[in-house]
Amino acid sequence: MTDEEHSVTARGYNLPISRKFSVEVANFIRYKPLTKAKTMIVGVIAKKVAVPIRIYNRDQAHKKGKIAAGKYPVKIAENVLMLLNSAEMNAVNKGLDTDSLFIKNIIVNKGSSSAKAGRIRGRVNKRTHIEITLEEKKKRVVKKKEVKKK
Repeated sequence: MTDEEHSVTARGYNLPISRKFSVEVANFIRYKPLTKAKTMIVGVIAKKVAVPIRIYNRDQAHKKGKIAAGKYPVKIAENVLMLLNSAEMNAVNKGLDTDSLFIKNIIVNKGSSSAKAGRIRGRVNKRTHIEITLEEKKKRVVKKKEVKKK
């Protein structure tokens, strides 16, 4: 359950991207701080950081680092970065501290299907809904113990 005063959402409907690899990108940045998630997504766009492919990994090539199968889904990363920027602007408008925001929830769903134009029969466009929820981290109050003097 999210606190409405300390959270913001951004939604993208019928984005023309693959749902399967959107799930992988969502798992890649879920529960990360906003600034770290944005730098990771920018690294994916620059093809410096590979997204680990864990669920839909059949016939996927291995990449450098501690991941097995990986990809650079640039088109998906651009759309997710757009949504992250939108959610950050929503947080600024709401008056939240942008340095303490983290990705609380990111949901990927199947969008509407429409037939492709032309003579390609039976082909359907890929459509995906993405919803991102950002939330402020609660600051811990550290109480100092009082030392009694004798």
